[in-house]
Amino acid sequence: MAMNETPRQHARTGPQEPQPEEPTHAERLKTLMATRSVGTLSTVSAKVAGYPFGSLMPYALDAVGRPVFLVSTMAMHTQNLKRDGRASLFVEQPSADGDALGAARGTLVGDVAPVPSEEVRELYLARHENSRYWVDFADFGFFRMEPVDAYYVGGFGVMGWVADGEYAGAQVDPLADAAGGIMAHMNADHANSMVLLAGRFAGITATAAAMTSVDRLGFTLRLKTEDGMKGKRINFLREVRSAEETRSVLVEMVKAARES
Repeated sequence: MAMNETPRQHARTGPQEPQPEEPTHAERLKTLMATRSVGTLSTVSAKVAGYPFGSLMPYALDAVGRPVFLVSTMAMHTQNLKRDGRASLFVEQPSADGDALGAARGTLVGDVAPVPSEEVRELYLARHENSRYWVDFADFGFFRMEPVDAYYVGGFGVMGWVADGEYAGAQVDPLADAAGGIMAHMNADHANSMVLLAGRFAGITATAAAMTSVDRLGFTLRLKTEDGMKGKRINFLREVRSAEETRSVLVEMVKAARES
């Protein structure tokens, strides 16, 4: 992947605050891509030259994170790809608190070309079982994207290009499958505890809080304060590898917040 642009930093005034440890953009994007299965594929329009054409597109990932598509020759995006293989795939995470702009999303940019069925058939069907009904139709075939660049947005103030080569080698976060349940539980049952965590571990006085992301190293809170809405990353006391470990460390942190 030719990802050579330096991540853009936003200007700020005052002393630089220490940044909490967190997964790289490459890890976060690989995790997002692995936990979702449908995105928006934008191809170069054959009908309106030079303009992008967006299509809803199911996908699966191969071992290094390349998206695989099963497409019909009759589809407009397939016709576009046969003329020009340049495309992008946009994937988004459902919002945990109803704010779409606060949710994670990412874009892979790359070249899409046909790939032999025997290389990708089973991994695609493992992700999209219903496709067995039409996978063998004569007018269907597999295509695969070879990424050349990638961009990740983790919510407000978290964004950047993925460094050269990092996406292919990145690992999926161990909380990937559990994160949705963890956030739903915290937001439904422990809003007051998250307000306490914001005060103790982020130094922010909030009147309401919602967890918008969680990973092996920490979590992000969207906080309602007297100065407006704020997003804040808080690290766990130690790295976690499962939902049970996450629960244990959060209990410790809430206990410490109450005692302080």
